[in-house]
Amino acid sequence: MSVSSNTPIIVGVGQCTNRLDAADYQALSAVELAVHASREAFADALSLEKLKPFLDTIVTTRTFEDSIPARAQPFGKSNNFPRSIAQRLGLVPRTAVWDRAGGDTPQRLINEFCEKVAAGEARMVLLAGAENISSARALVAAGKTADWSEAVEGEVEDRGMGLKGMFTMHTRIHKLAGAPPSYGLLENARRGRLGMTREAYADEMGRLFSPFSAVAAEHPCAAFSVQRYSVADLTTVTERNRMIADPYPQRLVARDQVNQGAALLITTVGLARELGIPEDKWVFLHGYSDLAERDLLERQDLSQSPAAQMASKAALGAAGIGVDKVRWFDFYSCFPIAVFNVACDGLGLAADDKRGLTVTGGHPFFGGPGNNYSTHAVATMVEKLRRSPGQYGFIGANGGVLSKYSVGIYSTQPKNWKTFDSRVLQEEIDNLPAPELCMEPEGPGTIETYTTVYEKGQPAYSIVVGRLEKNGARFLATTQDDDRDTVGRMLEVDPLGSRIFVTSTAHGNRFTFSEQRLAQLFPKCPPVFREQYEFCLVERKGHLLEVTINRPEARNSLHPMANDELAAIFDAYEADTDLWVAIITGAGTEAFCAGADLKYNASGKSSWLPKTGFGGLTNRVRSKPVIAAVNGFAMGGGTEISLACDIIVADATAQFALSEVRVGLFAGAGGVVRLPRQIPVKIANELILTGRKFSAEIALQWGMVNRIEAAGQALPGARTLAAEILEASPTSVRLSMKAMRDAGKWASADEAMQYRDPKLIDELIASDDYFEGPSAFAQKRKPVWKNR
Repeated sequence: MSVSSNTPIIVGVGQCTNRLDAADYQALSAVELAVHASREAFADALSLEKLKPFLDTIVTTRTFEDSIPARAQPFGKSNNFPRSIAQRLGLVPRTAVWDRAGGDTPQRLINEFCEKVAAGEARMVLLAGAENISSARALVAAGKTADWSEAVEGEVEDRGMGLKGMFTMHTRIHKLAGAPPSYGLLENARRGRLGMTREAYADEMGRLFSPFSAVAAEHPCAAFSVQRYSVADLTTVTERNRMIADPYPQRLVARDQVNQGAALLITTVGLARELGIPEDKWVFLHGYSDLAERDLLERQDLSQSPAAQMASKAALGAAGIGVDKVRWFDFYSCFPIAVFNVACDGLGLAADDKRGLTVTGGHPFFGGPGNNYSTHAVATMVEKLRRSPGQYGFIGANGGVLSKYSVGIYSTQPKNWKTFDSRVLQEEIDNLPAPELCMEPEGPGTIETYTTVYEKGQPAYSIVVGRLEKNGARFLATTQDDDRDTVGRMLEVDPLGSRIFVTSTAHGNRFTFSEQRLAQLFPKCPPVFREQYEFCLVERKGHLLEVTINRPEARNSLHPMANDELAAIFDAYEADTDLWVAIITGAGTEAFCAGADLKYNASGKSSWLPKTGFGGLTNRVRSKPVIAAVNGFAMGGGTEISLACDIIVADATAQFALSEVRVGLFAGAGGVVRLPRQIPVKIANELILTGRKFSAEIALQWGMVNRIEAAGQALPGARTLAAEILEASPTSVRLSMKAMRDAGKWASADEAMQYRDPKLIDELIASDDYFEGPSAFAQKRKPVWKNR
């Protein structure tokens, strides 16, 4: 072959499966499955013993367990997945890479390490991965146990979980964290673009995936014993094919409960010749591309992924061929949209293209071993290409929610290596137009796309992406818990294009089909005080309101329910014209507030914040003063509450800290904004970045605390200060607060004076207090303020 000696080639592939119903089934760990596949790859190329001395690099995909902490099983795992595999094989690689999560991982790693091999940065690379979720769940179900834990030393480039872009806090609170609902939104958006009915589109999905099942039925390494499913088998909802998320019955969804491993070997033409690896084993990467899509809600058209389509065309272009020259395809097939988007919409292929759109049988039928599926696809493709020299194979690997796409074009046809740079294309994708996004929508809108999520075969809730009527801004919303009426309507009619009504709540955005239903679910509660609170004590003393966080057993830390109570209390305070000053403090002497209740957060229970923020204060724009009486510890959110107050009175034992960085968080409830504005910036930087505690005395020196009282006397001290404020006109106090807040928007005093709001003066001179003040002064009496 007349190609350069540094040209990268795949020389060995291996796959294995460990079916629960097989006679030789063993409950193998993910490491053991990957080792088995790796041995097959070495044997396929030459032999492990002959190639072992030349293997200098091992790279592995990431198991689901190491990608998503919530997916962890109870039987342990390797602390160093690549080195565990290497140790069992007797390898001592110079480089070990543990890649991040994403179904695009295998093809992207092939692209990356072919570049490194060509550049002389590696001689021989083993790429391996596996999943054993099927065994883990079977053991748990049977009440059995296993020990898959391994502790292996050695350097490893751990690239982390790679969850960035997979989901956001906004999508999470709208229950859009799992794959089926997210892909359901894209799938229904495509149906809407094509103008198809539900029934017609279901038939389209079935016709796409029916041939996949036939391919899987013939694949020796399929995770399941499957038959060829008819269109009706795939789309008819039954007990064995229950709905998962609209429009997907179970048989159209990727199955990750598998025990599968796959591996491949990459080296150069020069080393392969030197080692005597037969040329009929060599497969070349002719073209490749890696591109990333924007976040889900930033995409102009939710029914398509320009990144995946552009990556596919770019890889074909780099290979110098058209799609008509490709003999075999394997399109990542976690859901139908992943195939439709690239094969049909991007490359113009028919769903029933005679060449077929998969070589394995796809995720629902062959198996979806997490981030490692496309290693199986490449291994199978290599075997096919070897049997038909000179033909071309296309691998399309998808990650996230059509978030990342990696493509490889393969052939036994020799071709000198040429690096492909995707950066220009990536810049084009990043600069595509994006719709305006409204995080807290209110009013009527139109459904752009939707899905309804099922639990145990029953419809549980619906999610919509909509557009507001008033400005066309995109929003995300879900049905309220137990709103069976709205969920039922989503199933009765085709929701695409329907008019809905949306409102923003502390739990996220909620929608219904009528204003009346929205008002019924979310009645406007008057901002009044309750007779009793569960987590707070509330006491009125004339024009003064005293609020005590009453969770001393938890150091007055706040969980969602306590935050809701505080939000309602301060709503009522703001609305009550007879209350002019408020004090907030903590029960007992140990703590003012220890921040968020981390034990509650770690319990897995639903978590939320009121729209007015932590403690009902940190996001609130107030018109009346609040004094923090800080007794003892004010940790994390406790410090943030105090910073949100107008005045801080601390006792001598008080300790402050924005300690969030020490528990993997950051002071997002205002701490990172307010502290640098209330004390010297460099000092604030140090405290925020270290999470270090600081005393009331230090806080007083920096100007954050107004005064310090003796231990246990913060509340009496705050009352004294409140009494001074109560002697002043509440109208003047309220307008002074607004004037100071407005002035803070400007960089200089001159600008603040120039752009001050004249309406504040107008409101003052029209008030009763404006006349009462001078009159009382002239009459040498105490003024009687009206606050009106």
